Amino acid sequence: MTMTTQPTTTAETKPREFTGTIVSNKMTKTVVVRVDRVLVHPRYGKRYRSSEKYQVHAPTGTFTVGQQVRFVECRPISRHKRWRIIPDAK
Repeated sequence: MTMTTQPTTTAETKPREFTGTIVSNKMTKTVVVRVDRVLVHPRYGKRYRSSEKYQVHAPTGTFTVGQQVRFVECRPISRHKRWRIIPDAK
């Protein structure tokens, strides 16, 4: 009985991307971004808002609190930073 091995294909996964609001810009080259989601309770069907904060790498540091930004997953930059801001192409 002979075993044949099939070539393994590595499918590139698309990095996760979020849009959120900057809530803090007090650190150097880092901003804290809050991402809000609307969820539906599995049993009662009521909608409720959930939020999560991410520390995002911002090398330019020209962001203000309340600004909407898009950011994507990247390599680990520090202990808590695994995200970087997507520059706007305007």
